[in-house]
Amino acid sequence: MDTKGILDIIQHNGENQAGLIAILEEIQAEYSYLPEEALRLVAKETGRSLADVYGVATFYKAFSLKPKGRHCISVCLGTACHVRGAQKIVEEFSQELGIKPGETTSDNEVTLETVNCLGACALGPTVVADGHYFPHVSRNKVSDIVDAARNGLETLDGKTDGRVFPLQVSCPVCRQSLMDPDHHIDGHPSVTLDASFNGRKDRVHLSSLYGSRAPASGNGVPHNSVTRLHCPHCQSEIPSFSDCLECGSPMAALYIREGCTWEVCTRRGCQGHMLNLNQIDLLKNDEGK
Repeated sequence: MDTKGILDIIQHNGENQAGLIAILEEIQAEYSYLPEEALRLVAKETGRSLADVYGVATFYKAFSLKPKGRHCISVCLGTACHVRGAQKIVEEFSQELGIKPGETTSDNEVTLETVNCLGACALGPTVVADGHYFPHVSRNKVSDIVDAARNGLETLDGKTDGRVFPLQVSCPVCRQSLMDPDHHIDGHPSVTLDASFNGRKDRVHLSSLYGSRAPASGNGVPHNSVTRLHCPHCQSEIPSFSDCLECGSPMAALYIREGCTWEVCTRRGCQGHMLNLNQIDLLKNDEGK
């Protein structure tokens, strides 16, 4: 383990709670998981207990305490995907790779995982390989997905990758567009919102490309804080009807022109999001009261 490299990561991100998640993210990006030695060093250098550091590392699903391959394939086993045969897809991946879910191939190239939800229920069975969404996966597509992952899918390109797609987002209250054509992320107009936390305010921009892991812009609200998101037009708070599957924070429900909602996590730094085809009925009922 490169002790100096980890010390540099800690110093670069600071030593408070807000910086702890960023520290662990960079360590995992370097090693593909969080080594025990690294967690002990983080605890020592930040002055936090090992239990606190371990708690954060195990709370967020994005972190792993076991080595992972260079490529990660996640198969959704949520209800919508399960009833469409997702378990058969998992079995096909296991046979193709020669490993069980939670394991990594002997060449340390591919890790196979199952998840409870990937936030794309209408596209099931859904598989994500290195951040790229594959909708309506059948057993005969499994081999192609494995080959694509091994050949390299690390760079997300919304212009050429048909497995990700841009969304047109509006305020669920006033229905005005939240798209900002003057501020692009991932090559598409961003989604613009106002965020507030303990009296601090910020204008944030989110990628409108579904499947993107691009972080939200803006620095006025502390990392890891649970924010309140507002429409920049009518100033109404964006409603929440569910909690994030990754961190448990409230999800803000944004209106999609296609007749559904896009729910995004309100915790700064968490990239949990999902499409919901049922939530729009709740919004309509809300309007009629």
